[in-house]
Amino acid sequence: MWKYFEKFLYIIFVRTFRIKILESHWDDFIQFVKFGLVGVSNTLISYISYLLFVLLGCHYLIASILSFVVSVTNSFYWNNRYVFREEEGKKRSWWHTYIKTFLAYASTGLVLNNILLVLWVDVLGISELIAPLVNLIITIPLNYIINKFWAFKSSS
Repeated sequence: MWKYFEKFLYIIFVRTFRIKILESHWDDFIQFVKFGLVGVSNTLISYISYLLFVLLGCHYLIASILSFVVSVTNSFYWNNRYVFREEEGKKRSWWHTYIKTFLAYASTGLVLNNILLVLWVDVLGISELIAPLVNLIITIPLNYIINKFWAFKSSS
């Protein structure tokens, strides 16, 4: 299935938009796109659970923490299974990777995200329903880098 997806991406980026992606960077590009797809679904799950907790009467910071736990578990499953697959001949422990994933997302998903939420909501007056979406501009690239080079890095 991914091979068809890769061909589709090739047609869109290389042929249609004439965006040159070096063959040596193609695998990294595909990995980033997969991470983005997982991230989109994860963002929807996180945002929907955040809204649900807020609408049920939780303070926006408590709602953020609860939706964080839900979203990290979802993200770990899909990234471990489809995005950052183990290299041939290398082994990684799922629980060790899960803990690292949790810590990676904690740095951006809890600490940075909540600092930014306070800034957007309490200082700048942005709606508590919109503020988490603004955070994505900052947290998505950081999450990819942390996950790729630390959380899902295989140990020999």
